[in-house]
Amino acid sequence: MSGWSGRVLHVDLTSRSVRKEVLHERVLRNYLGGRGLGIYYLLREADPECEPLGSENVMIMSVGPLTGTSAPTGSRYMVTTKSPLTGAITCANSGGQFPAALKKAGWDALVIKGRCDDPVYLWIEGEEAELRSADHLVGLTTHETEDRIRQETHSKIKVACIGPSGENLVRFASIMNDKHRAAGRSGVGAVMGSKNLKAIAVAGK
Repeated sequence: MSGWSGRVLHVDLTSRSVRKEVLHERVLRNYLGGRGLGIYYLLREADPECEPLGSENVMIMSVGPLTGTSAPTGSRYMVTTKSPLTGAITCANSGGQFPAALKKAGWDALVIKGRCDDPVYLWIEGEEAELRSADHLVGLTTHETEDRIRQETHSKIKVACIGPSGENLVRFASIMNDKHRAAGRSGVGAVMGSKNLKAIAVAGK
């Protein structure tokens, strides 16, 4: 089972709290890869009849056993949620350096639920995670957001974020990472915007 970290970070935006979960090996074997983990947690945590842009919807970012390795096309992550575009379950994915950073920080998945009253971004550095104010990031493009977060933290972090389209709940908005990589299917960026979550910044070790 060396392809997994065996840990999931749960983020409750309503209560502004984070907690860690140790994954059972049975789950990792039965729900293989980032897509499998995403489906597992969506079925477990979300009401099938929830509104896609409501606080009850859950968004899962997850990686697989090959993420962060030298395997071809291995550096990808999945975003699983209920789509505001189709009203059905969706799974968007993207490559780049952000997925490997998430894995190197020691996380197989982020399970994000609820909604913050004001804009925030999630800061992850290894085993430590916290929500920080994103008031100063509102209205910025994804390139500007990534640059600003780097300026106030450090240059080696990897960022996944939304721009004005996600903030304004455009139903086909994407989540962008590493500036030019997109999880672009079915409006996952609008789901992130509906939660007042501007960005996720990860420093892997």
